Amino acid sequence: MPISDFTSNVIKIIKQIPIGRVTTYGKIAILAGNPRSARQVSWVLHSSSKKYDLPWHRIINSKGIIAMKSINDKNTQKELLEKEGIEFISDFKVNLKKFQW
Repeated sequence: MPISDFTSNVIKIIKQIPIGRVTTYGKIAILAGNPRSARQVSWVLHSSSKKYDLPWHRIINSKGIIAMKSINDKNTQKELLEKEGIEFISDFKVNLKKFQW
């Protein structure tokens, strides 16, 4: 089954996020052409990260906070971001002014 243009755009955008930078679900939705589809971006990440080898860990919420539900998943994402040089201003919050792509 072919993927939608929006999904294809989301995948292309996520692949462009450079090491050491993060962006938000909403920003990706805007860049992909549908500003009200941040949740759909989350779904694309959930369903396609492995298939398309997406740097899923570089996506955080609009407040700069890791949005994963479990503490283990949050810690995994934080560790991956720290390995890329991302600094946290609190447990799971990134300074978007400094690190947003």
